[in-house]
Amino acid sequence: MLKLLLDEHISPAVADGLRRRSRSTIVHCLAEWENGAYLGQPDSICLRQAAAQRLTLVTYDRRTIPPLLKAWAEQGRAHGGIIFVDEKTIRPPDIGGLVRALAHLARKSRKWTWTNRVIFLTR
Repeated sequence: MLKLLLDEHISPAVADGLRRRSRSTIVHCLAEWENGAYLGQPDSICLRQAAAQRLTLVTYDRRTIPPLLKAWAEQGRAHGGIIFVDEKTIRPPDIGGLVRALAHLARKSRKWTWTNRVIFLTR
């Protein structure tokens, strides 16, 4: 089952919309997850805790996350999955578009294992 952690640059409204649209999908935004303890923390710390909770990170960050994933793979370290969103495909202010795309992915991937899975979200 897909359990999502939205990074701090994704509006909490996306989590709210996804909860309404896809009740079986567990979704947290970074601001509320663990009472906001991971806001502003390095990506590696957030990813480590997300992996421990089997959460898949949803992020627009294609600058710092890929090198971190490469380093983790070289170390044999697992993560809970990453869903990259491209700003040209779904712009950050397009809350409805992001909610629809994530809800569709949640339905399509119901039986997938998310450990170490990396995908690029489509509309």
